[in-house]
Amino acid sequence: MVVFAVLVPLFMLGVVLVLGRYEDLLLPPRRPDAGDPTGSTPTL
Repeated sequence: MVVFAVLVPLFMLGVVLVLGRYEDLLLPPRRPDAGDPTGSTPTL
């Protein structure tokens, strides 16, 4: 049971990291001119 208690959090961390990488590969990169409210022109 101790091994199970140690391996489950490590497995869950691995799943989160893999899903993040998968999302980066799946989604196209965001362009700053695509209506992003945090555009490149600062407002004063």
